[in-house]
Amino acid sequence: MIAIGCDHAGFDLKKSITHYFAQNNIIYKDFGTYSHDSCDYPVFAKRVARSILSSECEKGILICATGIGISICANKFKGIRAALCSDTFSAHATREHNDANILALGARVIGSGLALDIVKIFLETPFSNESKHIARINQIEN
Repeated sequence: MIAIGCDHAGFDLKKSITHYFAQNNIIYKDFGTYSHDSCDYPVFAKRVARSILSSECEKGILICATGIGISICANKFKGIRAALCSDTFSAHATREHNDANILALGARVIGSGLALDIVKIFLETPFSNESKHIARINQIEN
């Protein structure tokens, strides 16, 4: 299951992504927000991060205006590797090399078409399991 969450700035992009999920039979859990009403992104970053750490969800997607604040918050949790991506190459590389478990997106930075391409690549790219990447992830975690 994929966790998804956003603040008010990311609400419309989250709707586009969840529509894509529904069309492609991708199971997800929406951790909010559920409107354009002003809210604080740390609330939703925490919900998504905790769902991954508890194994309720396998991966997550977080969205705020730039993707910066929400990714910083998610990365405060040991075991979370949130990557802010604005291009498909980075989405592929962060899964393959970093085994990122959360994708962060900036709703005011990229359009929905590119965002959907990034989401698809993030969800479909496996971790390489190369020893050099595992060693680097261990260094991050320690």
